[in-house]
Amino acid sequence: MLRVELRDRIAVLTLDRPGQLNALGSGTMDELTRALGDIHDNDDVRALVVTGAGRAFSAGADLGEIESFTAPGQFRDFVGRLTEAFALLEDFPKPSVAAVHGFAFGGGLELALACDLRVVERGARLGLPEMKLGVLPGAGGTQRLPRLIPPAIAKQLILTGEPIDAERAWELGLVNELAEPGDALKAAEALATRLAAGAPLALAAGKRLVDHGLGMGLETAIAYERETVSVLFCTEDRAEGLKAFRERRPGDFRGV
Repeated sequence: MLRVELRDRIAVLTLDRPGQLNALGSGTMDELTRALGDIHDNDDVRALVVTGAGRAFSAGADLGEIESFTAPGQFRDFVGRLTEAFALLEDFPKPSVAAVHGFAFGGGLELALACDLRVVERGARLGLPEMKLGVLPGAGGTQRLPRLIPPAIAKQLILTGEPIDAERAWELGLVNELAEPGDALKAAEALATRLAAGAPLALAAGKRLVDHGLGMGLETAIAYERETVSVLFCTEDRAEGLKAFRERRPGDFRGV
């Protein structure tokens, strides 16, 4: 249900249920959690790409599994597993890129929102349609989306359940790069390759500074930044970066 491939310092995680439009069930979330654990300490992996097999990124949560629930607690546990897996991805020390094609709806979009960056094919559609089913996004959609686009637009998407296309998402700043049809994975891998060329300690610290700093007051966040870069100054990678700059070559960063 989740295929993991290592490609030159990049781990490509592919949702592999094309017959079910890569619906996200408990099994897939367990596999995602295990994969992130395996990759966490693999120094050969510097960046992640998350994509889907077949004609779509993901149609969202597995409605077949949800319909089998007979008690509210089962649904709560199910949503909890999605939430925990997405949180692991969001907090992962290595940068992640979602490669979206076809559509990313509901939990599928929530998965893409948990990634650091998003590459989306032109013509793809993104949305949170839960309102049309009488519920709401429950795995971070109502919280991550308004942190990435204007809150009023996020409310419109959540409260109407209506999707937007890739071009509109790009205009809103939700999408980092637009790719031509059929090229989302290629473009995402190219972006991940550029990320993977960076110093691992600085990559992880950059993620933390942005994510954690947004919840701080500006003065506190700048102090946090100052302390973080001061620690990075003492690393071997910082010395290598300066040497590589002077020698006009790419840095050979080792994460130390």
